[in-house]
Amino acid sequence: MTDEVAPLDDNFKGQQAYLPPGAIEWLPLTEEAFTVLKAVDEADDVQIRANKSALSDMFASALQIPNLGFFAGSGTSLGAVGGPSMWELWQRAMCPEEPNRLSERAANIADTVRYLERINPNIEHFLSQCDAYLAFNSDDGVSAFVNEVKALILHACSEFMNSNTSDISAYRNLLQKLARRRVRDPRLKVFTTNYDMCFETAASDLGMVTIDGFSYTRKRRFDGKHFTYDIVRREADSHEFTEGIYHLLKLHGSVSWSREGTEIYEHAAPSPENACLIYPAKGKYQQAFLQPHLELLSRFLEFLRQPNSCLIIAGFGFNDDHLSEPIYSAIQSNPSLKLILCDFHGIPHLHNRGRHGSSAYWGKFHDLAMEGFDIHFISASFADMVSHIPHLRTASPAEQLANAVRRIKGGA
Repeated sequence: MTDEVAPLDDNFKGQQAYLPPGAIEWLPLTEEAFTVLKAVDEADDVQIRANKSALSDMFASALQIPNLGFFAGSGTSLGAVGGPSMWELWQRAMCPEEPNRLSERAANIADTVRYLERINPNIEHFLSQCDAYLAFNSDDGVSAFVNEVKALILHACSEFMNSNTSDISAYRNLLQKLARRRVRDPRLKVFTTNYDMCFETAASDLGMVTIDGFSYTRKRRFDGKHFTYDIVRREADSHEFTEGIYHLLKLHGSVSWSREGTEIYEHAAPSPENACLIYPAKGKYQQAFLQPHLELLSRFLEFLRQPNSCLIIAGFGFNDDHLSEPIYSAIQSNPSLKLILCDFHGIPHLHNRGRHGSSAYWGKFHDLAMEGFDIHFISASFADMVSHIPHLRTASPAEQLANAVRRIKGGA
Protein backbone atom coordinates (compact mmCIF):
# COMPACT_ATOMS: atom_id res chain seq x y z
CA MET A 1 0.00 0.00 0.00
CA THR A 2 1.19 3.53 -0.80
CA ASP A 3 -0.16 7.00 -0.20
CA GLU A 4 0.45 7.99 -3.83
CA VAL A 5 -2.11 10.50 -5.06
CA ALA A 6 -3.12 10.51 -8.72
CA PRO A 7 -2.48 13.87 -10.40
CA LEU A 8 -5.42 15.97 -11.54
CA ASP A 9 -6.03 16.13 -15.27
CA ASP A 10 -5.31 19.23 -17.35
CA ASN A 11 -8.86 20.52 -16.91
CA PHE A 12 -7.92 21.83 -13.46
CA LYS A 13 -4.87 23.80 -14.62
CA GLY A 14 -5.49 27.51 -14.91
CA GLN A 15 -9.04 27.35 -13.59
CA GLN A 16 -9.79 30.55 -11.70
CA ALA A 17 -10.75 29.80 -8.10
CA TYR A 18 -10.21 31.17 -4.59
CA LEU A 19 -9.54 29.22 -1.39
CA PRO A 20 -9.82 31.29 1.83
CA PRO A 21 -8.05 30.19 5.05
CA GLY A 22 -9.68 27.14 6.61
CA ALA A 23 -11.97 26.50 3.62
CA ILE A 24 -12.33 22.95 2.32
CA GLU A 25 -13.63 23.66 -1.19
CA TRP A 26 -12.33 26.07 -3.82
CA LEU A 27 -14.66 28.95 -4.73
CA PRO A 28 -15.00 29.09 -8.56
CA LEU A 29 -14.57 32.51 -10.17
CA THR A 30 -15.70 31.67 -13.71
CA GLU A 31 -18.44 29.58 -15.29
CA GLU A 32 -15.91 27.09 -16.64
CA ALA A 33 -14.25 26.69 -13.25
CA PHE A 34 -17.67 26.17 -11.64
CA THR A 35 -18.57 23.32 -13.97
CA VAL A 36 -15.14 21.69 -13.57
CA LEU A 37 -14.90 22.00 -9.79
CA LYS A 38 -18.55 21.27 -9.02
CA ALA A 39 -18.95 18.60 -11.73
CA VAL A 40 -22.20 20.12 -12.98
CA ASP A 41 -23.47 21.10 -16.43
CA GLU A 42 -24.63 24.62 -15.57
CA ALA A 43 -22.89 27.26 -13.48
CA ASP A 44 -24.50 29.24 -10.67
CA ASP A 45 -23.97 32.86 -11.74
CA VAL A 46 -25.11 34.24 -8.38
CA GLN A 47 -22.55 32.15 -6.50
CA ILE A 48 -19.79 33.12 -8.93
CA ARG A 49 -20.51 36.82 -8.39
CA ALA A 50 -20.46 36.25 -4.63
CA ASN A 51 -17.10 34.45 -4.91
CA LYS A 52 -15.62 37.28 -6.97
CA SER A 53 -16.91 39.79 -4.44
CA ALA A 54 -15.31 37.84 -1.59
CA LEU A 55 -11.96 37.81 -3.40
CA SER A 56 -12.20 41.51 -4.26
CA ASP A 57 -13.01 42.38 -0.64
CA MET A 58 -10.04 40.31 0.54
CA PHE A 59 -7.71 42.18 -1.83
CA ALA A 60 -9.20 45.56 -0.84
CA SER A 61 -8.50 44.76 2.80
CA ALA A 62 -5.00 43.46 2.05
CA LEU A 63 -4.04 46.60 0.13
CA GLN A 64 -4.78 48.68 3.22
CA ILE A 65 -2.14 46.85 5.27
CA PRO A 66 0.79 49.25 5.91
CA ASN A 67 3.62 47.01 4.69
CA LEU A 68 2.66 45.64 1.26
CA GLY A 69 4.91 43.41 -0.82
CA PHE A 70 4.55 41.56 -4.10
CA PHE A 71 6.75 38.57 -4.97
CA ALA A 72 6.99 37.64 -8.66
CA GLY A 73 8.29 34.24 -9.72
CA SER A 74 9.13 33.05 -13.21
CA GLY A 75 5.47 32.25 -13.92
CA THR A 76 4.61 35.95 -14.16
CA SER A 77 6.80 36.31 -17.27
CA LEU A 78 5.28 33.40 -19.19
CA GLY A 79 2.26 33.33 -21.49
CA ALA A 80 1.44 36.59 -23.24
CA VAL A 81 4.50 38.29 -21.72
CA GLY A 82 6.71 36.00 -23.80
CA GLY A 83 9.40 35.06 -21.30
CA PRO A 84 11.06 31.64 -21.63
CA SER A 85 10.16 28.73 -19.38
CA MET A 86 12.72 26.30 -17.98
CA TRP A 87 11.61 23.76 -20.58
CA GLU A 88 12.11 26.28 -23.39
CA LEU A 89 15.60 27.06 -22.11
CA TRP A 90 16.39 23.34 -22.14
CA GLN A 91 15.18 23.03 -25.72
CA ARG A 92 17.19 26.03 -26.91
CA ALA A 93 20.38 24.98 -25.16
CA MET A 94 20.31 21.23 -25.59
CA CYS A 95 18.10 20.57 -28.62
CA PRO A 96 18.88 23.39 -31.09
CA GLU A 97 18.61 21.21 -34.18
CA GLU A 98 15.47 19.16 -33.47
CA PRO A 99 12.93 19.47 -30.62
CA ASN A 100 13.32 16.88 -27.85
CA ARG A 101 16.49 15.51 -29.44
CA LEU A 102 19.85 16.35 -27.88
CA SER A 103 22.47 17.65 -30.25
CA GLU A 104 25.58 15.47 -30.50
CA ARG A 105 27.63 17.96 -28.51
CA ALA A 106 24.98 18.38 -25.81
CA ALA A 107 24.64 14.60 -25.49
CA ASN A 108 28.40 14.22 -25.08
CA ILE A 109 28.49 16.90 -22.36
CA ALA A 110 25.52 15.33 -20.56
CA ASP A 111 27.25 11.93 -20.63
CA THR A 112 30.52 13.46 -19.41
CA VAL A 113 28.92 15.08 -16.35
CA ARG A 114 26.68 12.01 -15.89
CA TYR A 115 23.38 13.83 -16.33
CA LEU A 116 21.31 10.89 -17.52
CA GLU A 117 17.73 12.19 -17.19
CA ARG A 118 15.99 12.01 -20.57
CA ILE A 119 12.28 11.72 -19.74
CA ASN A 120 11.85 14.92 -17.71
CA PRO A 121 15.11 16.85 -18.18
CA ASN A 122 15.63 20.18 -16.43
CA ILE A 123 18.13 22.90 -17.36
CA GLU A 124 18.64 23.77 -13.69
CA HIS A 125 19.49 20.20 -12.73
CA PHE A 126 21.79 19.90 -15.74
CA LEU A 127 23.75 23.06 -14.85
CA SER A 128 23.95 21.86 -11.25
CA GLN A 129 25.47 18.61 -12.45
CA CYS A 130 27.95 20.55 -14.59
CA ASP A 131 28.95 22.72 -11.62
CA ALA A 132 29.47 19.64 -9.46
CA TYR A 133 31.60 18.03 -12.17
CA LEU A 134 33.73 21.15 -12.72
CA ALA A 135 34.34 21.46 -8.98
CA PHE A 136 36.53 18.33 -9.18
CA ASN A 137 37.57 18.25 -12.84
CA SER A 138 39.33 20.68 -15.14
CA ASP A 139 37.48 20.24 -18.43
CA ASP A 140 37.66 23.05 -21.00
CA GLY A 141 34.93 21.44 -23.12
CA VAL A 142 32.37 21.32 -20.33
CA SER A 143 33.36 24.78 -19.09
CA ALA A 144 32.96 26.28 -22.56
CA PHE A 145 29.56 24.63 -23.03
CA VAL A 146 28.31 25.90 -19.67
CA ASN A 147 29.38 29.45 -20.59
CA GLU A 148 27.52 29.17 -23.88
CA VAL A 149 24.36 27.99 -22.10
CA LYS A 150 24.59 30.90 -19.66
CA ALA A 151 25.00 33.31 -22.57
CA LEU A 152 21.90 31.81 -24.17
CA ILE A 153 19.92 32.24 -20.93
CA LEU A 154 21.03 35.87 -20.69
CA HIS A 155 19.93 36.51 -24.28
CA ALA A 156 16.64 34.61 -23.94
CA CYS A 157 15.65 36.55 -20.82
CA SER A 158 16.21 39.91 -22.51
CA GLU A 159 15.33 39.48 -26.20
CA PHE A 160 11.59 38.87 -25.71
CA MET A 161 11.15 42.40 -24.34
CA ASN A 162 12.08 43.74 -27.78
CA SER A 163 9.34 41.73 -29.46
CA ASN A 164 6.12 43.39 -30.62
CA THR A 165 4.22 40.36 -29.36
CA SER A 166 5.30 40.81 -25.73
CA ASP A 167 2.36 41.98 -23.60
CA ILE A 168 3.28 43.47 -20.21
CA SER A 169 -0.12 45.06 -19.57
CA ALA A 170 -0.58 42.84 -16.50
CA TYR A 171 2.57 44.38 -15.00
CA ARG A 172 1.29 47.89 -15.70
CA ASN A 173 -2.10 47.09 -14.20
CA LEU A 174 -0.49 45.57 -11.12
CA LEU A 175 1.74 48.57 -10.43
CA GLN A 176 -1.10 50.97 -11.14
CA LYS A 177 -3.30 49.23 -8.58
CA LEU A 178 -0.80 48.40 -5.84
CA ALA A 179 1.20 51.63 -5.91
CA ARG A 180 -1.89 53.82 -5.43
CA ARG A 181 -1.53 53.79 -1.67
CA ARG A 182 -1.42 56.46 0.96
CA VAL A 183 1.95 58.18 0.58
CA ARG A 184 2.46 58.11 4.34
CA ASP A 185 2.52 54.29 4.24
CA PRO A 186 5.77 52.44 3.45
CA ARG A 187 6.43 52.17 -0.28
CA LEU A 188 5.21 49.12 -2.16
CA LYS A 189 8.03 46.55 -2.32
CA VAL A 190 8.29 44.27 -5.35
CA PHE A 191 10.56 41.23 -4.97
CA THR A 192 11.31 39.07 -7.98
CA THR A 193 13.56 36.19 -9.00
CA ASN A 194 13.21 37.15 -12.68
CA TYR A 195 16.09 38.66 -14.61
CA ASP A 196 13.96 40.49 -17.18
CA MET A 197 13.01 44.16 -17.37
CA CYS A 198 9.22 43.79 -17.21
CA PHE A 199 8.71 45.79 -14.03
CA GLU A 200 11.11 48.57 -15.03
CA THR A 201 9.48 48.88 -18.46
CA ALA A 202 5.95 48.84 -17.03
CA ALA A 203 6.85 51.51 -14.48
CA SER A 204 8.42 53.65 -17.19
CA ASP A 205 5.26 53.37 -19.29
CA LEU A 206 3.26 54.65 -16.31
CA GLY A 207 5.69 57.43 -15.44
CA MET A 208 6.46 55.79 -12.10
CA VAL A 209 9.84 55.94 -10.34
CA THR A 210 11.62 52.67 -9.57
CA ILE A 211 13.93 52.63 -6.55
CA ASP A 212 16.12 49.60 -7.26
CA GLY A 213 19.22 50.16 -5.14
CA PHE A 214 21.19 51.95 -7.87
CA SER A 215 22.50 55.49 -7.61
CA TYR A 216 21.06 58.46 -9.48
CA THR A 217 24.41 59.30 -11.07
CA ARG A 218 25.15 59.11 -14.79
CA LYS A 219 26.80 55.71 -14.36
CA ARG A 220 24.40 54.01 -11.99
CA ARG A 221 26.11 51.97 -9.26
CA PHE A 222 24.44 49.60 -6.80
CA ASP A 223 24.46 50.51 -3.13
CA GLY A 224 21.84 49.27 -0.68
CA LYS A 225 21.65 52.68 1.00
CA HIS A 226 19.60 53.95 -1.94
CA PHE A 227 16.64 51.89 -0.70
CA THR A 228 16.50 54.31 2.24
CA TYR A 229 16.16 57.30 -0.07
CA ASP A 230 12.82 58.68 -1.18
CA ILE A 231 11.41 61.47 -3.36
CA VAL A 232 9.43 64.39 -1.98
CA ARG A 233 7.60 67.29 -3.58
CA ARG A 234 8.91 70.47 -1.98
CA GLU A 235 6.75 73.57 -1.91
CA ALA A 236 7.63 77.03 -0.63
CA ASP A 237 6.76 76.30 2.99
CA SER A 238 6.16 72.54 3.11
CA HIS A 239 6.93 69.23 1.45
CA GLU A 240 5.14 65.92 0.89
CA PHE A 241 6.00 62.48 -0.44
CA THR A 242 5.53 62.02 -4.18
CA GLU A 243 3.04 59.47 -5.48
CA GLY A 244 3.92 56.58 -7.79
CA ILE A 245 7.16 55.41 -6.14
CA TYR A 246 7.91 51.74 -5.48
CA HIS A 247 10.89 49.58 -4.52
CA LEU A 248 12.14 46.82 -6.84
CA LEU A 249 14.42 44.13 -5.40
CA LYS A 250 15.66 41.63 -8.01
CA LEU A 251 16.85 38.81 -5.78
CA HIS A 252 18.62 36.82 -8.51
CA GLY A 253 20.05 39.73 -10.47
CA SER A 254 19.11 41.34 -13.76
CA VAL A 255 19.95 41.29 -17.45
CA SER A 256 20.92 44.95 -17.00
CA TRP A 257 23.49 44.43 -14.23
CA SER A 258 27.21 44.16 -14.86
CA ARG A 259 29.87 43.21 -12.33
CA GLU A 260 33.05 45.26 -12.66
CA GLY A 261 35.50 44.17 -10.01
CA THR A 262 33.73 44.54 -6.68
CA GLU A 263 31.14 47.01 -7.98
CA ILE A 264 27.79 46.43 -9.71
CA TYR A 265 26.73 48.87 -12.43
CA GLU A 266 23.71 49.18 -14.66
CA HIS A 267 24.60 48.21 -18.22
CA ALA A 268 22.42 48.01 -21.33
CA ALA A 269 24.00 44.79 -22.57
CA PRO A 270 26.43 43.13 -20.14
CA SER A 271 28.59 40.29 -21.39
CA PRO A 272 27.81 36.76 -20.16
CA GLU A 273 31.07 36.80 -18.18
CA ASN A 274 30.22 40.06 -16.38
CA ALA A 275 26.45 39.68 -16.08
CA CYS A 276 25.37 39.78 -12.44
CA LEU A 277 22.91 36.88 -12.39
CA ILE A 278 22.29 33.84 -10.24
CA TYR A 279 21.90 31.32 -13.04
CA PRO A 280 19.47 28.42 -12.55
CA ALA A 281 21.42 25.77 -10.64
CA LYS A 282 21.38 24.25 -7.19
CA GLY A 283 24.36 26.42 -6.31
CA LYS A 284 22.10 29.49 -6.33
CA TYR A 285 21.70 29.04 -2.56
CA GLN A 286 25.39 29.75 -2.02
CA GLN A 287 25.42 32.56 -4.60
CA ALA A 288 22.57 34.28 -2.74
CA PHE A 289 25.07 35.08 0.02
CA LEU A 290 27.29 37.13 -2.29
CA GLN A 291 26.77 40.83 -2.94
CA PRO A 292 24.54 42.37 -4.18
CA HIS A 293 22.24 39.37 -3.69
CA LEU A 294 22.96 39.22 0.03
CA GLU A 295 21.83 42.83 0.46
CA LEU A 296 18.59 42.15 -1.42
CA LEU A 297 17.92 38.87 0.39
CA SER A 298 18.50 40.58 3.74
CA ARG A 299 15.90 43.23 2.90
CA PHE A 300 13.45 40.51 1.87
CA LEU A 301 13.94 38.71 5.19
CA GLU A 302 13.54 42.02 7.02
CA PHE A 303 10.22 42.62 5.26
CA LEU A 304 8.93 39.21 6.35
CA ARG A 305 9.58 40.14 9.99
CA GLN A 306 7.77 43.48 9.84
CA PRO A 307 4.47 43.71 11.75
CA ASN A 308 1.30 44.43 9.78
CA SER A 309 2.61 43.03 6.51
CA CYS A 310 1.01 41.42 3.48
CA LEU A 311 2.95 39.48 0.84
CA ILE A 312 1.27 38.57 -2.46
CA ILE A 313 3.14 35.79 -4.29
CA ALA A 314 2.47 34.96 -7.95
CA GLY A 315 4.10 32.54 -10.37
CA PHE A 316 6.53 31.13 -7.79
CA GLY A 317 6.72 27.35 -7.50
CA PHE A 318 8.53 27.29 -4.11
CA ASN A 319 11.41 25.31 -5.59
CA ASP A 320 14.07 27.70 -4.21
CA ASP A 321 14.58 26.62 -0.61
CA HIS A 322 16.56 29.74 0.32
CA LEU A 323 13.41 31.77 -0.38
CA SER A 324 10.65 29.26 0.40
CA GLU A 325 11.86 28.36 3.88
CA PRO A 326 12.02 31.98 5.16
CA ILE A 327 8.46 32.59 3.91
CA TYR A 328 7.26 29.39 5.59
CA SER A 329 9.02 30.30 8.83
CA ALA A 330 7.77 33.90 8.74
CA ILE A 331 4.09 33.01 8.54
CA GLN A 332 4.50 30.92 11.69
CA SER A 333 6.52 33.47 13.68
CA ASN A 334 4.93 36.73 12.49
CA PRO A 335 1.28 36.69 13.64
CA SER A 336 0.36 39.81 11.64
CA LEU A 337 1.69 38.52 8.28
CA LYS A 338 -0.87 37.82 5.55
CA LEU A 339 0.07 35.57 2.62
CA ILE A 340 -1.74 35.47 -0.72
CA LEU A 341 -0.43 32.66 -2.94
CA CYS A 342 -1.37 32.62 -6.62
CA ASP A 343 -0.32 30.16 -9.30
CA PHE A 344 -1.63 28.93 -12.64
CA HIS A 345 -1.42 25.37 -11.26
CA GLY A 346 -2.78 26.33 -7.84
CA ILE A 347 -5.42 23.59 -7.63
CA PRO A 348 -3.06 20.77 -8.73
CA HIS A 349 -0.32 22.06 -6.40
CA LEU A 350 -2.51 21.73 -3.32
CA HIS A 351 -3.82 18.38 -4.50
CA ASN A 352 -0.40 16.89 -5.29
CA ARG A 353 1.26 17.95 -1.98
CA GLY A 354 4.84 17.56 -3.15
CA ARG A 355 4.17 14.91 -5.78
CA HIS A 356 4.15 15.04 -9.58
CA GLY A 357 6.49 18.03 -9.78
CA SER A 358 4.79 20.21 -7.15
CA SER A 359 6.78 21.56 -4.21
CA ALA A 360 6.01 20.11 -0.78
CA TYR A 361 5.68 23.69 0.50
CA TRP A 362 2.22 23.94 -1.07
CA GLY A 363 0.99 21.20 1.23
CA LYS A 364 2.71 22.81 4.22
CA PHE A 365 1.07 26.17 3.57
CA HIS A 366 -2.30 24.49 3.11
CA ASP A 367 -1.93 22.74 6.46
CA LEU A 368 -1.20 26.07 8.14
CA ALA A 369 -4.21 27.67 6.45
CA MET A 370 -6.42 24.87 7.78
CA GLU A 371 -5.08 25.65 11.25
CA GLY A 372 -6.24 29.25 10.94
CA PHE A 373 -3.14 31.03 9.62
CA ASP A 374 -3.89 33.98 7.33
CA ILE A 375 -3.00 32.26 4.06
CA HIS A 376 -5.15 32.67 0.94
CA PHE A 377 -4.82 30.61 -2.25
CA ILE A 378 -5.75 31.75 -5.75
CA SER A 379 -5.67 29.45 -8.74
CA ALA A 380 -5.23 31.71 -11.77
CA SER A 381 -2.71 33.12 -14.18
CA PHE A 382 -0.82 36.26 -13.23
CA ALA A 383 -2.98 38.43 -15.52
CA ASP A 384 -6.21 36.90 -14.23
CA MET A 385 -5.16 37.49 -10.63
CA VAL A 386 -4.38 41.15 -11.36
CA SER A 387 -7.84 41.58 -12.91
CA HIS A 388 -9.42 40.62 -9.56
CA ILE A 389 -7.47 43.29 -7.61
CA PRO A 390 -9.69 46.34 -7.16
CA HIS A 391 -8.46 49.84 -7.88
CA LEU A 392 -7.41 51.25 -4.54
CA ARG A 393 -8.84 54.59 -3.53
CA THR A 394 -10.14 56.13 -0.35
CA ALA A 395 -13.87 55.59 -0.02
CA SER A 396 -16.14 58.42 1.00
CA PRO A 397 -18.15 58.07 4.25
CA ALA A 398 -21.26 57.29 2.19
CA GLU A 399 -19.41 54.57 0.26
CA GLN A 400 -18.02 53.09 3.48
CA LEU A 401 -21.56 52.89 4.89
CA ALA A 402 -22.88 51.31 1.68
CA ASN A 403 -20.09 48.73 1.72
CA ALA A 404 -20.81 47.88 5.36
CA VAL A 405 -24.52 47.39 4.60
CA ARG A 406 -23.66 45.22 1.60
CA ARG A 407 -21.38 43.01 3.71
CA ILE A 408 -24.07 42.65 6.40
CA LYS A 409 -26.66 41.62 3.81
CA GLY A 410 -24.21 39.18 2.26
CA GLY A 411 -23.67 37.50 5.61
CA ALA A 412 -27.35 37.29 6.42
